[in-house]
Amino acid sequence: MCDLSIVIVNWNTRDLLRVCLASLHNAAHRIACEIIVVDNASTDGSVEMVRAAFPRVRLMALPENVGFARANNIGFAQAQGRYFLLLNPDTWLPPGALDEMTALMDQMPNVGILGPRLLNADGSLQPSCSRFPTPLNIALDCWGISRIAPQNRMLSRFKMTWWAHDEAREVDQPSGACLLVRREAWHEAGPLDERFFMYFEEVDLCWRVQRAGWRICFTPTPQITHYGGQSSLQNLDARIVQRYASLVLFFRKHYGALTTGALCCAIAPAALARALLAAIRAATAGQRRQWEYAAQYWRVTTLLCSSMTTR
Repeated sequence: MCDLSIVIVNWNTRDLLRVCLASLHNAAHRIACEIIVVDNASTDGSVEMVRAAFPRVRLMALPENVGFARANNIGFAQAQGRYFLLLNPDTWLPPGALDEMTALMDQMPNVGILGPRLLNADGSLQPSCSRFPTPLNIALDCWGISRIAPQNRMLSRFKMTWWAHDEAREVDQPSGACLLVRREAWHEAGPLDERFFMYFEEVDLCWRVQRAGWRICFTPTPQITHYGGQSSLQNLDARIVQRYASLVLFFRKHYGALTTGALCCAIAPAALARALLAAIRAATAGQRRQWEYAAQYWRVTTLLCSSMTTR
């Protein structure tokens, strides 16, 4: 058994994946690591690049895109490490980052998941911790109220934008872009729920790990650069409709049909308003891209309305 198993799920992010894999060479000096890349049927030459440039990486090239959760589960089913690292391909890790994170976990045996501080490409803070979704949290976010007062602890409670991410603390949910999971916690809580094609699968994992009795913590060091959403940027439908579909699935799984219906009633008008606003912008300002947003938010509105009564 090695110290750390790193699983990277890739879909058409060849150049960023190359940067990420190159950074891992110096990210761990004192621990033994294995790197597993699970490729979701990329068409941009990602598989060929990994084979040519990183022959020591274990590559699992899937014939179809099976989604983020299932692809991670496929990779971790082969993992031998004491710790598992879920890592996005659009990240860059500084030297010694993995040594530091595993050392922290070794010092905190009751911590099941650890998330590091994330930075944007320009070096600015990327808020990476959230509270678990509740009807109030999601309503404040969907109606844009949290963005009006990002420093207000009550109104920005969901994404915790009021917090500078400058201190270690216990949290509900660190970002899945770089998530260190204790092997025992993973097996006790169970793997990622494959019903989540993408989005909210790491939220569901954190929920189950916490309820299994493990702590979930954030550390301000090391600082990981996360370029953010590079796979989903290729697919507008994935960014918008799939996020809401996964949100509904999460609520139905953990809160039940009644609360899910109430949530959908609360946020469907917000989705409809976004669809109408995007259509107005498209018609009046000639912003063609806004027609796509209008169509996607209309699909979201339809999804939420149909979910109000579906059990």
